[in-house]
Amino acid sequence: MTNVRVLAARVLLAVESGRATLSAEVDRARRSLTDERDRGLLLELTSGVCRWRAELDACLSACSLRPLDTIDPPLLATLRLAVYQLRHLDRIPPHAVVHESVEAARLLRAPRGAGFVNGVLRTYLRAADTISLPRRPEADSTRRQQLAYLSVTLAHPKWLVARWLDRYGFDDTERWCHYNNASPEVTVRARVNGTNVLTLLESAGIDAKRGRHAAEVACLAPGVLGSLSDAVRRDLIVQDEGSVVVAHAADARPGERVLDLCAAPGGKTTLLWADMEGRGCLVASDARRNRLQILRETLEASEVPERIVELDATRPLPFDAVFDRVFVDVPCSGLGTLRRDPDVKWAVPLEALSVLADTQRRILAHASSAVRPGGTLVYATCSSEPDENDEVVDAFVESTADFIERPLTGPLVDERGRLRTSPARDGLDAFFAARLVRRDRA
Repeated sequence: MTNVRVLAARVLLAVESGRATLSAEVDRARRSLTDERDRGLLLELTSGVCRWRAELDACLSACSLRPLDTIDPPLLATLRLAVYQLRHLDRIPPHAVVHESVEAARLLRAPRGAGFVNGVLRTYLRAADTISLPRRPEADSTRRQQLAYLSVTLAHPKWLVARWLDRYGFDDTERWCHYNNASPEVTVRARVNGTNVLTLLESAGIDAKRGRHAAEVACLAPGVLGSLSDAVRRDLIVQDEGSVVVAHAADARPGERVLDLCAAPGGKTTLLWADMEGRGCLVASDARRNRLQILRETLEASEVPERIVELDATRPLPFDAVFDRVFVDVPCSGLGTLRRDPDVKWAVPLEALSVLADTQRRILAHASSAVRPGGTLVYATCSSEPDENDEVVDAFVESTADFIERPLTGPLVDERGRLRTSPARDGLDAFFAARLVRRDRA
């Protein structure tokens, strides 16, 4: 257990420093663990701390004489892990959590801090029942009370829940926060198009249910993925249901020339090829060489012809206007996927949105140059924020006479004809897509 706790602290330190994402760092750390239970605990501890960080810090602030920003990072990571375990898990007795945390502090080369960790955690155990976090506000509450509850007790950045509160109101914002703080289902589909994923899973004795919005998706209980055999996992792609819906919004068709910009890791690319029924020309690209290798592996495993180009879409593309369809799932904040990527909560500041939006506008402009007259351009993100979604599309339409917006259709499309999934309404991560059509010169 101490070894897992030390690994978890190191994962959190790497994430907080900005050196790695939670998913990448957990994948790296899991390789040193042979017991699947330890691997599951590592994920539970690290994702739990990222999910509940603001709540954990409020509790620690009440128990530490030192301000949290003065505590050595390895000790703070150890304390957060311990308080998360004490508040949200019940498999290990509290005295064992304290003991293991003190040992972890020593192993993290913070021997002088071991006593400090011991003192803070014992103070927490004595005071746990009296620590007061902001309560759920009454109907006549002030905005300040609502924000305190949403940002501290439900552990979300204050700037972000303030925006959601303005757009959606308190009840939907609260539902969204609860959605993000729950352990996510595992959503999978068959790696090879045409394979029935439910039949595949049932033949392996695995309980699953069909997705609500995408027929090829199966939903598994949280934590099940790690228990699957290697043979079964090789036949599956883990992909959020909302991501599948977005890929189908491109409406790729047999015989077309299709360009998938920013394509890695390739899940959406394989869906485009499925919608093309394996006929036509599909070109996939990305700017990052390490991601290109992942893209290549995904396409090979899914039996999709490999037509991959290394491209930086923030610069002019080396194509004439020859593609019937261009799908551009731009790099974005990822704020729509906080349930699956809780570290993003604290990694993306408000100031980043304008920088991202500038990049997204450039990518969209360059993507449009590859669309033939009468062809289709689909812009997509996994962001919840209008800065990266509606505002980017609106600015493009207003500045580009060659393109008009053609509304999408379906139950997840809003009154403007834009696909917009909502955690509070749909039980899906927040994805966005809009369809633009190049005017036919004829």
